[in-house]
Amino acid sequence: PQHEIKSLFEETVGVANTNTFYEAWLSNHMRKIDVDSLAAWGFNSVRLAMHYNLYTLPIQDEPVPGEDTWLDKGFAMTDSLLEWCAENEIYLILDLHAAPGGQGHDAAISDYDDSLPSLWEDEENKRKTIALWRRLAERYSDHPWIGGYDLINEPNWGFDDPNDLHGVSEQNNIPLRELLVDITNAIREVDTNHIIFIEGNSWANNYNGIFPPWDDNMVASFHKYWTVNDKESIQWMLDYRDEYNIP
Repeated sequence: PQHEIKSLFEETVGVANTNTFYEAWLSNHMRKIDVDSLAAWGFNSVRLAMHYNLYTLPIQDEPVPGEDTWLDKGFAMTDSLLEWCAENEIYLILDLHAAPGGQGHDAAISDYDDSLPSLWEDEENKRKTIALWRRLAERYSDHPWIGGYDLINEPNWGFDDPNDLHGVSEQNNIPLRELLVDITNAIREVDTNHIIFIEGNSWANNYNGIFPPWDDNMVASFHKYWTVNDKESIQWMLDYRDEYNIP
């Protein structure tokens, strides 16, 4: 998880040098030349894996509990990336890869810190997630090169059975569906233009209880690992597509 890596950096080289490193990393990891190259190679979209802490403070760091401090860094970086995508006429999909509190026990994905309440264990983390998406949608509502909003990347959490850490056997997914609906409603208050991408539990594969769709501009995303390359292995996804008329 990123918070552990950053802590080791600070122990090794100090806080100032760690901050210098992260500034250099964020400035150089993705540049315009990379987007130019992707477009030249024929790609038509970029999916931006966003960490919420570039856009707003963690709930435990907010000076006024229940309010949101907005950080310029994440929004400015997203603006730059969107500009590079627009110049190349390729779409930018916003993906909340690390939600406030962390959305899964697979901490390397979501930067989950098990010493703090997760997204699913704290209503304030949920509220901040909804507020962040509303602010992003308000900012980009009319931009033609936003491809859509991927609400929560690869949630993996056992709601009914805490021993089912990654939600593989979850039958209801009630908290996940409720939060996805609440985020969608907040986005639609300010943006009726863009696609909503949803993901099921268990790394975007467990859709028990998630359907039927609640928006008429929605796509279901599946992240299918450890699989054979044939139609049979994805037939259950195709069945969802056909039953609910959803891409």
